[in-house]
Amino acid sequence: MPTVEQRVKEVTARVLKLNPEDIKIEHDFMSDLGAESVQSIELMAMFEEEFGIEMDEDAALSVETIGGAIKFITMVCKEQGVDV
Repeated sequence: MPTVEQRVKEVTARVLKLNPEDIKIEHDFMSDLGAESVQSIELMAMFEEEFGIEMDEDAALSVETIGGAIKFITMVCKEQGVDV
């Protein structure tokens, strides 16, 4: 089973039309990966679908980096009893 990091990178690559291998844990969604605000909302929805979770929109949209998303999603999964 892929790790949370691999899944976050795959979803990000799909939404932003990037190569997942080019995405680094320290990358910022907006400044490094070129995400626009509409894409941030799409990313949030895709992460929810990928992991089977529901995220608080304000908290999710405040996450700025791939590493931050991995930590945030892992925390939400634990809170909601989803195995990752």
